[in-house]
Amino acid sequence: MALVVFIGSLLGVMALGMPIAFALLVSGVALMFYLNIFDTQIIAQNLISGADNFPLMAIPFFILAGELMNAGGISKRIVRFALALVGHIRGGLGYVAIIAGVLFAGLSGSAVADTAALGAILIPMMVKAGYNRNRSTGLIAAGG
Repeated sequence: MALVVFIGSLLGVMALGMPIAFALLVSGVALMFYLNIFDTQIIAQNLISGADNFPLMAIPFFILAGELMNAGGISKRIVRFALALVGHIRGGLGYVAIIAGVLFAGLSGSAVADTAALGAILIPMMVKAGYNRNRSTGLIAAGG
């Protein structure tokens, strides 16, 4: 019965449009009420310990590094260099995405920063050249 309460409340609040993270929190609280072990201190302690995770804290900083490199112009220079190497080949913009991803990975060391910086430049460029948006996004993600 506890499984029914958990899944029912999870699917119910997700059907109302609540984000999944908050839906998990609400379904956990509903399960705590059902099992008569509700304690606000447990909820607060789990929320703080879940947010206090150093690998998760690195992701926004890598995205910030990618955006700083993008604003500084490094990303555009890398894309121009890759265009000069393989831009003349048929389907060269796809090759440009992979080569730029390889070069950018050597600079940043983070797939998240690569995808954030190169996606902002290459996806509009690829869509303008006639590439499918979903495929170009997938290519940038795979290159990262």
